[in-house]
Amino acid sequence: ARVLKKVHLVYYERNQRALRIRGRPALASLALQVRGAAPPHSLFSSHDASTSLAQSATERAEETMVHNDEPAGFSFENTRRNEFLMKKLSSSAGEVPLPKKRKTGTTIVGVIYKDGVVLGADTRATEDTIVADKNCEKIHYIAPNIYCCGAGTAADTESVTGLISSQLELHRLSTGRQSRVVTAMTMLKQMLFRYQGYISAALVLGGVDISGPVLYTIWPHGSVDKLPYVTMGSGSLAAMAMFEAGYKKDMELEEAKALVHSAIKAGITNDLGSGSNVDLCVITKEGVEQFRTYEKADAKYSKAGGFTYPRGTTAVTKEVVKLTSMVEVTEGVAMEM
Repeated sequence: ARVLKKVHLVYYERNQRALRIRGRPALASLALQVRGAAPPHSLFSSHDASTSLAQSATERAEETMVHNDEPAGFSFENTRRNEFLMKKLSSSAGEVPLPKKRKTGTTIVGVIYKDGVVLGADTRATEDTIVADKNCEKIHYIAPNIYCCGAGTAADTESVTGLISSQLELHRLSTGRQSRVVTAMTMLKQMLFRYQGYISAALVLGGVDISGPVLYTIWPHGSVDKLPYVTMGSGSLAAMAMFEAGYKKDMELEEAKALVHSAIKAGITNDLGSGSNVDLCVITKEGVEQFRTYEKADAKYSKAGGFTYPRGTTAVTKEVVKLTSMVEVTEGVAMEM
């Protein structure tokens, strides 16, 4: 009898928790009655001890339901909190400066031609207004038949592409088959969507698999485009202008390389965040060919005969100036003078 009593109590409490509706405890008890799950005190009415025990369990369950009586739906408390903090910070901007957005710069492109995909990227890595790296590699390995160009934060693009590349390697070892571009795209977009755009990685994914040449753009928040030619990054508008003017269906390899080269060069010329060299990557069903430093697009100007200056162009003084008197601070602090 004791075992049966405990079983019924556990069953009742589980049903109460499972059927509990926030703000509507009456509906939960009504649903129990419809299901035929009677409260435990009606099951053991012949025993006073079991009845009191069941009633106390029922009261505890009802108290729990009352304490959990919270409003249903979405909570916008953090939104109001953020608005309040922004007002407080903006009113005391001299004491607590507001965080500023950091600009990133890149030009990455991709185009599908008759036999495969051509990817292109510049090689400038910036740190706010500083050129941090003049020969940064922005075309990342994903699989033997898939490569990916990255724009955004360098650490994010390298980490995301490296992580998905390792997962695809395990997938190939498990299945014994070639990786498909749509598989890499799905893994990348699901990971980026999970972080709601806080991973600053805008990607151009291209490759050749059993379905032929495929090209995708993957935005930092997880949305995807599948197009015959794509551009991304701060220099994408200039690059897209070149694509719109010169793209045609079923191009030859040299035509596709020339178009991608002109698009990257347009981004380098018209965008301060893009610069240095042009990198290309050609992907076909036979394999991959990378052209590192295909062209130095913004090499420093050098005169053919060099620069020569006649002796005496820059004046050099030989006069020695000696300190004849000391300055004595009579009032205040020396640093304030």
